[in-house]
Amino acid sequence: MATSASDQATGNWPQLETGPLILGGSLIGVGAVVALVGLAIAGSHVFAATRRWIGELETPPSELAKLKWEQAKSAAQAGANSWQTHPNSKVRLARRSSA
Repeated sequence: MATSASDQATGNWPQLETGPLILGGSLIGVGAVVALVGLAIAGSHVFAATRRWIGELETPPSELAKLKWEQAKSAAQAGANSWQTHPNSKVRLARRSSA
């Protein structure tokens, strides 16, 4: 008995049933939707809690950032002034002449 070319081509591949594949794909899709819903619920809770916490702070974050920026600028200016007015900054190095 001779086998046809189409029988030889499909004979090398595993035989799959469509039912379990469709069921598995459907369950993966349902699981992804459930995971996204859970992520949305948890994310909205964290966002609301963070907004509530920021509202309860004595100093708003924007004011705190401005204060820290001013402190950093004045510290940098003080450091630059100290560096420029230090007694060693007036010393000039002279090259020795080679004899």
